[in-house]
Amino acid sequence: MQRSQSSRETDLLKRVSQYMPGGSNGNTIHMNVVIERGEGSKVWDVSGNEYVDYALGSGPMFIGHAHPKVVEALRDRVGKSFTFFSLTEEAILLAEEICKAVPTAEQVRFASGGTEATLMAMRAARAYRGRDKILKFEGGYHGMNEYALMSLAPSKLIDFPRPEPDSVGIPRSIQEEVLVAPFNDLETTTAIIEKYHDEIGGVIVEAFQRVINPQPGFLEGLRDITNQYGIPLIFDEIVTGFRFSYGGAQQHYGVTPDLCSLGKIVGGGLPLSAVAGKGEIMQVFDAAHADETGPMPQVGTLNGNPVASIAGLATLEVLREPGIYQETFARGRRLRDGFQDALDQAEIPAQVIGHDTVFDIYFTDDDRPIADYRDTVKGDKAKMMKLNDLLLERGVFKGDTKYYVSTAHTDDDIDRTLDIFRSAIDAL
Repeated sequence: MQRSQSSRETDLLKRVSQYMPGGSNGNTIHMNVVIERGEGSKVWDVSGNEYVDYALGSGPMFIGHAHPKVVEALRDRVGKSFTFFSLTEEAILLAEEICKAVPTAEQVRFASGGTEATLMAMRAARAYRGRDKILKFEGGYHGMNEYALMSLAPSKLIDFPRPEPDSVGIPRSIQEEVLVAPFNDLETTTAIIEKYHDEIGGVIVEAFQRVINPQPGFLEGLRDITNQYGIPLIFDEIVTGFRFSYGGAQQHYGVTPDLCSLGKIVGGGLPLSAVAGKGEIMQVFDAAHADETGPMPQVGTLNGNPVASIAGLATLEVLREPGIYQETFARGRRLRDGFQDALDQAEIPAQVIGHDTVFDIYFTDDDRPIADYRDTVKGDKAKMMKLNDLLLERGVFKGDTKYYVSTAHTDDDIDRTLDIFRSAIDAL
């Protein structure tokens, strides 16, 4: 395939440059493409070009685009109106299913996006603990709230535990309330927690940070040290929830946090997220307990939106089908291994790292396994971006980082992608 661009797409791209800052909606993936529709593992742009999709909407379309069960559930729901600012059966049933599936989930509060869910999880931990500081990990992504935008992608690599803001517009006072530790370094993390334990309200971590696997013992050690000091541990499972297993990363790794944030898959591709956790901590959301903890309101126009909830319920029903995870993992593993083989045969130094359902390539001469954010910045980002462009021209659509694999990807999709990848590597 050689990608073409229609006059319609050209016109739309001129309009976006005029009416949207930076010519984007904030998501910088392939800003020269306007996507029109998706079905299963494929998407099509407004020029009619077809792509095998490994962006999957940045992850939520784990069962593929426009899955018939989700479409049918939405068709039945939307005729009854879209939102009510009230309890609905769909939200109650989705909360119940989350509590059945996720080890830490005894109660659930809904929100609309991952940024909001991680912010509310951190606030709940601070409210319960009665302390102000949050410890996060360098390079960990927790959305776009002020606490999350500390040392997400730092350039100065300053000494731990000081944070580096990733954005202008953040009050300097926020820096005083965030501590930063290196992922997979239990010794340094433990030392920071021991020093500041009486000031820390909560610790938030991606159990699987971006595409970096936790090293053996790291999550277990983190759980032990937070338990020792009574500090709530938050797993940000916006990406990993219902992806690594039906119970998420905490089930996959066998480590149960006190709270977790959920999003992407749990809303079936519609705007929905959640905070879930132990009942004792989740009581801070309950106005009846305000005398004990103080008020912690969490009002949202679309909290538990019934349309998003029914899409989530239909998605989770599909994920309960026997063998669906094993089959998806096997196809993802074949794709990962195929990428690494192609790179090795071309004698291009690179590592393909991550999980079978979400992984990426780092172009690096260093043979040591990538263990933290500082290892990732050694990679050749320009080469990665060039590869993404070459793949797009040949019919593979992905984000700036990460390949997401869905249950809808077929063996033929994997074969086609590997052929395209080899061609792109030759051009690279």
